Amino acid sequence: MPSSLAHHYHHGLRDQDILNQLRAHYPDGPTLHQLAPLDQLHIGGIAASARLLGLLDQSAPQVLDIGAGLGGLMRQGAALGFHITGLDITHRFNVLNQAISQRVTNPPSASSSTGTLRWVTGDACALPLGDARFDAVLFQHSLMNMPDPSRVLAECRRVLRPGGQLVMHEVVSGPHSETLRFPVPWAEGPAHSHLLSLTALTQLLQTAGFDIQHCEDWSHTALEWRQRQRQKEQAPRTPVVSPQWVFGERFMEMGKNVLDNLANRAINVVEISARC
Repeated sequence: MPSSLAHHYHHGLRDQDILNQLRAHYPDGPTLHQLAPLDQLHIGGIAASARLLGLLDQSAPQVLDIGAGLGGLMRQGAALGFHITGLDITHRFNVLNQAISQRVTNPPSASSSTGTLRWVTGDACALPLGDARFDAVLFQHSLMNMPDPSRVLAECRRVLRPGGQLVMHEVVSGPHSETLRFPVPWAEGPAHSHLLSLTALTQLLQTAGFDIQHCEDWSHTALEWRQRQRQKEQAPRTPVVSPQWVFGERFMEMGKNVLDNLANRAINVVEISARC
């Protein structure tokens, strides 16, 4: 990862403070919902993750989460019985992800055969994983940081078994992308924001050998969710954990910019499922 992008994700991260806070407030372990303000840092939160996981075939449980971050999607998937390998290029995220996972309380609705978790630090352009190893690959607000999406999708095709799924919950450029405001959670500025249009993304998927089976633009729902979150963020209270524990005080500006970018249609949010 280029040092400036690494700095973007490391700059405000309070690794040990987060673990101390969770230990102090949730001595028996936090639930997935209690962790959500910290580890579901994408537009749509835990409900969006549930939608994404709902697109997976539960009879094909080996899943790779590319750009796993702090692991909210991983833990939610494992509670449904999936065996998830989380890959992130930011090693500090992987270390914190694993430490948080060791403290989590499984939800009452968890599958009777709860899935397993594995953590890998690596680059999506050169996955340190064997061929035809996974039933599904997930992207959740991670392709946006990758300057060579064609190479990333080729790597996904390599590690997927024949007939495997690729499922995405991604931000794409909107019809007014020229109005995009920074900073946003995925980038301080345009140098590390690699948003594709939906048309370009679907063309890349097809060129990489994927057959698109589901494609939905749910930007309107995303905007409504972000409006509710903005109100919560401005409330005069101190949450146990929040995105500010990851991004620092910058998050207040980032959150406002995400809301404005959605409202101005500088960005859209899409959900895609494809098979190879």
